[in-house]
Amino acid sequence: MTEFQPLALLRFRERKVWVGVGDLTEQAVDAIVNAANEFLQHGGGIAGAILRKGGPEIQRESDAWGYVPVGNAAATTAGRLPARWVIHAVGPRGGEPQADEKLRWAVWSALREAERLTCRSVAFPPISTGIFGFPKDRGCQVILRTVLDFLAREAQSLREVRLLDLNLDGARFFVQAIPRVATPDVVVEYPDGAPSAASGLA
Repeated sequence: MTEFQPLALLRFRERKVWVGVGDLTEQAVDAIVNAANEFLQHGGGIAGAILRKGGPEIQRESDAWGYVPVGNAAATTAGRLPARWVIHAVGPRGGEPQADEKLRWAVWSALREAERLTCRSVAFPPISTGIFGFPKDRGCQVILRTVLDFLAREAQSLREVRLLDLNLDGARFFVQAIPRVATPDVVVEYPDGAPSAASGLA
């Protein structure tokens, strides 16, 4: 995984959740999840990077969807990206009512869409925690908890989920979420000497 620097691995019912550092647009997975707005207009942030690297067909397919409510997701092809699909998840803005629940539904909807597309692997950024202003520590806990819940309840085709940020400072929030979220039946490993690195992020 040269496009991904792992900091932790969670094993759960023959499925893997990786936490680490990487560029979402370079992930060689079946689908990447875009932190989208309701109108799927991909101008800035993660969405802008996906559009620049993936090509204009992503925006054209997004335009065909029109409006996607907060907490929902819609898929397009991935253009020139290594992934096959881009799943556009619409998360909440920080401070809006029921923001935690809306973020949970955005992640759940993205995972359901990945299952509909029979994806085996999917990569997530920290949805809503960038320009939308959702607190990053709480947001990463919601995202990780939701991924584990989904794998326990609904996953069929999915075998691997990556939770990543572009830099170590961002990825550390996913690492810090692990002991707060992981249940006893989740086996946590820190590959390639990452345990000391991860503990130093607390």
